Amino acid sequence: MQAEHEAEAGTGADSGAGTGADSGADATSGAGRGAEAAAAGAAGTEAAKSRRFPSVTQDTARPEGHGRAAPGDALAARQWPMLSVLAATAVGLLLTALGHPRVGCLVIGVALITASVLRRVLPSVGMLAVRSRFTDMVTYGLLGVAITLLALVMEPKPLLEIPFLESAVRFTVR
Repeated sequence: MQAEHEAEAGTGADSGAGTGADSGADATSGAGRGAEAAAAGAAGTEAAKSRRFPSVTQDTARPEGHGRAAPGDALAARQWPMLSVLAATAVGLLLTALGHPRVGCLVIGVALITASVLRRVLPSVGMLAVRSRFTDMVTYGLLGVAITLLALVMEPKPLLEIPFLESAVRFTVR
């Protein structure tokens, strides 16, 4: 199985070896043959690097922001969009736990809407990129709008009155 994979990718032990006719060439051109072998080896290496996917998957796909844009410690600096959204969500959860559910839910909703905007505007958002850009924007945006609307219609004294909502709740709860 391994030999088949190497032969398919051109990375096997025999990929850089010459044919029988090449090995029988005269011995007087040894230096020329060495240069030709080096050139053939380089060409073989370039040919061995295929852009085709292997027939057997051996690893997971790299995420969108996998490139080395910064050295060593600076990799954490690319995560500021995700960290800011998580910090705002944590503040919203803390406010909700401390007895201010409307404000807490508003903070969480605005944090998700901000995540949607950041995903659209910034080219690299680190771990905030989970799926495709469009899917992330729609998911974060819809969840943010839904949580924000729920915070606005929350009882007592809702900040937003939706006329059919009260009759729909009375019809389902009775």
